[in-house]
Amino acid sequence: MPNTMNQVATLTQVTETPNALAEFLRGLPGVDAVGADQRAASLATRSIKTESKRRAIDLAISMIDLTTLEGADTQGKVKAMCAKARHPDPLNSEVPHVAAVCVYPDLVAIASKELVGSGVAVASVATAFPSGRADLQTKLSDTRFAVSQGATEIDMVIDRGAFLSGDYLKVYSEIVATKSACGDAHLKVILETGELATYDNVRRASWLAMIAGADFIKTSTGKVTPAATLPVTLIMLEAVRDFREQTGRMVGVKAAGGIRTAKDAIKYLVLVNETCGPDWLTPQYFRLGASILLNDLLQQRQKMITGHYSGPDYVTID
Repeated sequence: MPNTMNQVATLTQVTETPNALAEFLRGLPGVDAVGADQRAASLATRSIKTESKRRAIDLAISMIDLTTLEGADTQGKVKAMCAKARHPDPLNSEVPHVAAVCVYPDLVAIASKELVGSGVAVASVATAFPSGRADLQTKLSDTRFAVSQGATEIDMVIDRGAFLSGDYLKVYSEIVATKSACGDAHLKVILETGELATYDNVRRASWLAMIAGADFIKTSTGKVTPAATLPVTLIMLEAVRDFREQTGRMVGVKAAGGIRTAKDAIKYLVLVNETCGPDWLTPQYFRLGASILLNDLLQQRQKMITGHYSGPDYVTID
């Protein structure tokens, strides 16, 4: 595009002062909330059948960040999850591996060891997940530790209090610093959209994260209700699409929290395709953060092959 360089320069300039950044974010077009809800609801009614459905299920499996983020997590649980991530269906080698395993920083070394050579990435939450309530040096130490243990992806949380009070430059600076602390690891920035209150804030937070260098923008920690929703994900997808038009850089989107069934996952794939196009229909640019979604995808896939649902022992209990 002929104006790309000027647009990139403009985005660089908006971070020079707090006022410039605030003016840019508040100057973004407002979200038509009714329109967003209606479009998301309309796309959710799309029907995908037979072979296209099977391909969609396999694609969804390949996009999963298989996640365990509980205080009761153990090394044994993480090892079992990594085995499932590598071979979701041990009886069928055609089932793809998942995109990543996501754990707390102290369990990264275990996951990293279990996933060597698998093609499955090791993701870790950091920056005082899930609240984000810590000083910057603690957040950066958290990030560096996870990377040193083998994390190839970092899922950070923004300071929602700072964002909602209008201190956009603080949020921007923390994302920039965390991105630097990641080294070669990819950075996913969690917006926690359930706490942002408005669709306009979701759009602003999406742009803020991308300007600061996020490789992915992510809906939720999964610890706040509502977590991922189709309208919120639509707004974030529109943001990454428009950001590429202005800068030439592609940023991924991760929908996380509350996505439990194959039917739900396929709705998100339709949303991605209709909003951003096929370039984003890859684990490199779209992820589903989930813990129990994989089981339903496997069961639905098996039903398509055999014509009936498998017994309760077909999938593991996570």
